[in-house]
Amino acid sequence: MPQNFIKTQVSNVISAIQQDESNSKAVFSAKTELQNGLKCSAQIRNFSLQIDEPVQLGGTDEGPNPVELVLAALGTCQEIIYSAYAAVLGIPLNSVKINVKGNLNLKGFFGLDENVHPGFEDISYTTSIDSPASSAQLDQLVQVVEKHCPVLDILTREIPVKGKVKLTNSLFSVN
Repeated sequence: MPQNFIKTQVSNVISAIQQDESNSKAVFSAKTELQNGLKCSAQIRNFSLQIDEPVQLGGTDEGPNPVELVLAALGTCQEIIYSAYAAVLGIPLNSVKINVKGNLNLKGFFGLDENVHPGFEDISYTTSIDSPASSAQLDQLVQVVEKHCPVLDILTREIPVKGKVKLTNSLFSVN
């Protein structure tokens, strides 16, 4: 996609927010459902995803698992932010590729050690940027991306998460 298009779209959003602060609020959502075994489906806007576990964890390996989606979300979010800010700042990019890795101790996932968290112990990533821009421009771009990437922020900042469970029992019906 041409940088001019991206710059125009991003600039339009920024302008709309500057004109009316209520334009700064966005809500994203996903609907998920357990399908069969460990396989789930997710509906996000007009997109359907299949989520599953690898065979060695009891799944059928018909899609990425949730923790892999977190890693993909981090990498792709950073790539998107690189592209958007490069367009706005007039920094040419040939390519941005990110390798993301998360270390997870399965003892926490399976409840085998109460002192081990079920999620990632750590996440690391390596970003490869191909650009004819100067080192100073690329340093500026990296700093902006690290500061403004939503998924990086979500993963590194404690945020409130609330959930509720609605129980239904199909064995008992009320007429």
